Amino acid sequence: MVIVFGGAFNPPTIAHKEIYSHIKKHVDFDKFIYLPVSNLYTKSSLIPNVHRLNMLELMVSDMDNAYVSDLETLDSDFMGTYNSLLRLQEKYNDVIGFVIGADNLNSIHNWKNAASLLSEFKFIVISRGKVDIKAYLKNDKILAKYKENFIILPGFDMNISSTIFRETFEPSYVPEKVFEYIMTHELYWGMRYYE
Repeated sequence: MVIVFGGAFNPPTIAHKEIYSHIKKHVDFDKFIYLPVSNLYTKSSLIPNVHRLNMLELMVSDMDNAYVSDLETLDSDFMGTYNSLLRLQEKYNDVIGFVIGADNLNSIHNWKNAASLLSEFKFIVISRGKVDIKAYLKNDKILAKYKENFIILPGFDMNISSTIFRETFEPSYVPEKVFEYIMTHELYWGMRYYE
């Protein structure tokens, strides 16, 4: 299996790294791929692709079988998760497991090509907040049809996000090499908030 973890990684945090470790304890995989979204994605606070790719490369440098894909950052338009997973499946000729937080279960119906996405790929669901994942999947009529495609990984409890880092600039929220890169390139400085 090839695990794909998509996101903004703006910047990559220790939680993004810990999700890799958490999944590694429970799921056998050949490759773990971080897939950052392009600046074409509609988040206004995204820094340039090159910096997010570089920070991810620094983060995975000491992680076995972990890689960074520039697939979406090279696209000329935002094509959605389904299109990206199809291309990665073709490239690696393997089962794809896409990582999502439990908090995304309520919006997955609205993703581009949602029905195809749910029927053709596996989902590694990471617990987030107090969502009862099994109950949610059982009670949601659409998701219940594809429940065999969900691998539930409870026990992940790390409430650190890229947003929290950008608001606090707390060095312990990101890997050390990532923090050094942020400081060297003066990233996010215009986004800092103070009490």
